Amino acid sequence: MSTFDEKDVSSLPAELLRKGSGSSIDEKGGQYDETQPEVLEADLHALRSDVEEAMEAATKMSPEEIHTVIENMVEEHNRDPNFPSDVLHKAKRYLFDPEVRNYPAEYTKLYDELKVEAAMMVINSPYPEVRAVVDNHDDPSMPASTFRAWTIGLIYVCLGAFINQFFSIRQPGIGVGSNVAQLLAYPFGKLLELILPTTQFTTFGYTWSLNPGPFNLKEHMVITIMANVGFSAPYTNYVIWVQYIDRFFGQPWAGQFGYQILIGLSTNFIGYGLAGLTRRFLVYPVHAIWPYNLATIALNRAFHAGRNDVANGWRISRMRYFMMCFGAMFCYFWFPNYIFQALSYFNWITWISPMNVALAAVTGSVGGLGLNPFPTFDWNQLTVMVDPLINPFFTTLNVFLGGLTTLPIILGLWYGNVWNTGYLPINSNGVFDNTGNRYNVSRAVNADTLFDEASYKAYSPAYLAAGNILLYGLFFATYSATIAHAIIYHRHEMAFGLSNLWKRKPFSDNHKDVHSRLMGSYKEVPEWVYFCVLVIAIGLGAAGVGAYPTQTSPAVVLYGVFLAAIFCVPIGIILSITNVQITLNVLAEFFGGLWFPGNATAMNFFKSYGYVTTAHTLNFAQDLKLAHYMHLSQRVTFAAQVVATAVSTFVCVGILNFQMTGIADVCSPLQVDHFTCPGINTFFTASVLWGTLGPKRMFGAGAIYNGLLYCFLIGFASPFIFFYLGKRFKVFERFHLPVFFAGSLIWAPYNLSNIWPAVPVAIFFNVYVKRRFLPWWSKYNYITTTAFACAIALSAIVMFFALQWQNININWSGNLRPYAGCDALGCANLAIPEQGYFGPGVGEF
Repeated sequence: MSTFDEKDVSSLPAELLRKGSGSSIDEKGGQYDETQPEVLEADLHALRSDVEEAMEAATKMSPEEIHTVIENMVEEHNRDPNFPSDVLHKAKRYLFDPEVRNYPAEYTKLYDELKVEAAMMVINSPYPEVRAVVDNHDDPSMPASTFRAWTIGLIYVCLGAFINQFFSIRQPGIGVGSNVAQLLAYPFGKLLELILPTTQFTTFGYTWSLNPGPFNLKEHMVITIMANVGFSAPYTNYVIWVQYIDRFFGQPWAGQFGYQILIGLSTNFIGYGLAGLTRRFLVYPVHAIWPYNLATIALNRAFHAGRNDVANGWRISRMRYFMMCFGAMFCYFWFPNYIFQALSYFNWITWISPMNVALAAVTGSVGGLGLNPFPTFDWNQLTVMVDPLINPFFTTLNVFLGGLTTLPIILGLWYGNVWNTGYLPINSNGVFDNTGNRYNVSRAVNADTLFDEASYKAYSPAYLAAGNILLYGLFFATYSATIAHAIIYHRHEMAFGLSNLWKRKPFSDNHKDVHSRLMGSYKEVPEWVYFCVLVIAIGLGAAGVGAYPTQTSPAVVLYGVFLAAIFCVPIGIILSITNVQITLNVLAEFFGGLWFPGNATAMNFFKSYGYVTTAHTLNFAQDLKLAHYMHLSQRVTFAAQVVATAVSTFVCVGILNFQMTGIADVCSPLQVDHFTCPGINTFFTASVLWGTLGPKRMFGAGAIYNGLLYCFLIGFASPFIFFYLGKRFKVFERFHLPVFFAGSLIWAPYNLSNIWPAVPVAIFFNVYVKRRFLPWWSKYNYITTTAFACAIALSAIVMFFALQWQNININWSGNLRPYAGCDALGCANLAIPEQGYFGPGVGEF
């Protein structure tokens, strides 16, 4: 409760009761002029233009309205890690500190600042990151669903889906992201603007034109959203590969197009149903920032910026700055990726003694733990786990602490030979047998690829490296911690979302969010439409599983969707705030193996409908938030997503059929064009380990890793402990346990060298520059990282087709040294005993 009631303003100084009061007296008796925006820029973490607009809006608000907004600010953002902490501290002083009212000048100054902040929260976003790139105004007449947008979008969807599917089975592979489509859409759109006729047509009362005017930012974003959803292949293609290929399960019926398209459409569209039903939790709330979207919007804004504001003396336009950064990174990336690969894996400490096992294990960047002060000069390596320019600083710091804290635990397991990890590489993601070699799953199954007890006992249990086995325990802890964290920190938001969903309130009723008010101009897609998509997708999946000899119950679709329904909101809330996603792949494998023991195909389907449904739900929800920020009609967004996904699915399944029947010796280790299917091999191994052998033989009673099941309990209890610590100690205020756990999930195959370099970059850009040069940061920060990402993607494509496709390599020390010695070889700490194996022998397990 506040010190006084929101309607009782009689205790306020007289100056505060004057609407639009222009000045007050400071402690020294001088004039404090609140009308000067530069006085408030630094205090409120806002640009001058935003401050000026908020000051004008504040003159139209009554003291009662301002006081109510300040109370809501404290109530809703008290534990919001993205909200400026110093502004929140001032609001708490204003509401709860009776001493401050004994100093009228200080109290008046405090009110003057908070009045502008309150107005800004009403007319704009409360977050500086969002204000930097998202416009708080909209032009509903601006065309978005145009012939140009649909033409460009569908062409790029077909091309992107083709490239990503066709080269996904090659080693090395190649892929294109939606940022490439966003980059190339602009010149294509401007070309169509020049050559298409402007003639208007009327169809069913709707007037339209092939060329409605200049190619605009809303059309551009429609294309980007289509690429976001259309560039990924159906996850069920992995299931089909391991079923069809003779060297895997050898089931020729899996080559039938009907089966492939049914399960492909099903897994791709189930995510839409859940994304639409979770909009009130993941899209409409103001705290759901989705930081990655801000970089996408920044690039869009660079192409379509109507003016070029001066930022801390920099007059370079966003577009010109983008091209400068893009060109620089395009040229530079040739060095770490092709010419001088030691810049990427700069494991210079191991060069002192390449065969030193301990040195490689601790400091190595390839197969070690990466404890190295200067581990890489490759932006692509630096951003594997976090993008330091996009992620909030507290996210980057928590991720780093998670990796740093768990590093000594891995060393302890390895040096202590816990679970026989000393006989294996320290940080490998492979599965090993009791001789230290990769686990040969064919020796534990029969001719029908079903589990064979006698063969298994005559061979070996499955063993995991120290980094990998800790990873599983941390995954278990992360899942339960995510649920507990959501209950503690976000129960009110979830309850509010459920209430609005039950009452079917339109999103425009959220008057606290300016973007929701602006979106009130457009018709919403009803929940029942999304629900119908969900039901149809479940039906397609059940038909595909049940009508073909999968030896799997169609109910597996419902089991997977049920798992996704439990986790998509908690995981989505964390992702939308922190830009860190917790994936359900391990949990889906674990429960799939328990519920369908001995049936690898059933486990694969459960994994597809549990893990992938959640991932797709969050991807689609992120796009819905992108459209929300860009003020795109929800119905246009929905149509673009659905059409792009359908087209992409048919393209990918068609290419899949060609690959299976048109490429000789596909997936063979000796395939002449290198279509060796490395990802499919990994998927098959996981299928047999978790589906055929099953988790009971690894984590069940009496099994090797049974003790790791306690991590579920540890993870669930931990958020309650840190919630208490956060209330007692200020140092824990920005500690975010699920993000901390996510940082600990880097291991096997990544390591600390993929996190640590991001920390100083984040400190420079998201702490120093953001505080000292906010206009520069607002204008150029997201453009910088987007330009780097686009340049790396296009540079990699050029290198692949120009050189790597032809196996043209540069064999010199700068490319060979990082992979020499124990860092790349994965040397074990202990030699295999003289008996030829470690652990229990034949008949002892």
